[in-house]
Amino acid sequence: MLHLGSATAADLALLRHWDEQPHVITSDPNDDWNWEVELDRTPDWREQLIAEIDARPIGFVQIIDPAREESHYWGNVPADLRAIDIWIGEETDLGKGYGTQMMQLALARCFADPAVMAVLIDPLASNTRAHRFYERLGFQFVEHRRFGKDNCCVYRLNRADWHRESGRDPSNQSK
Repeated sequence: MLHLGSATAADLALLRHWDEQPHVITSDPNDDWNWEVELDRTPDWREQLIAEIDARPIGFVQIIDPAREESHYWGNVPADLRAIDIWIGEETDLGKGYGTQMMQLALARCFADPAVMAVLIDPLASNTRAHRFYERLGFQFVEHRRFGKDNCCVYRLNRADWHRESGRDPSNQSK
């Protein structure tokens, strides 16, 4: 069973290693995660998580409140959003459904807060495989946008759509 646990300084070497993998570089070529500093910081607007299966690390998830995040990467956004970054560390773990499980757990974490109305993601415009992945999860394309050096597609998953996609639609629940 897949589990998400907090990333710590003990994960530094692993995260550096994953950052060097060709499939990770292809999906996130221009970001410097500054792991040495960021793993020791725990601001209340961010969660950095390691995905594990049977205690074996397989991927990384970051959940932020984009309205409160320090760099204002997302610009001026409402307070009722979250944004997710996700990747599988080793290429051999791709295509096994782990990313779907990771996103389902991350989305459940985001929407556990009743104030959160939607989740944003920003895959590279060239990463059509990621677009299809997010669309299967119910995300809707919002716009093309440039973040730093990267041309991205912004997608959004509204709470109501997540409820429908995940089978959690309150209107379908027995009374």
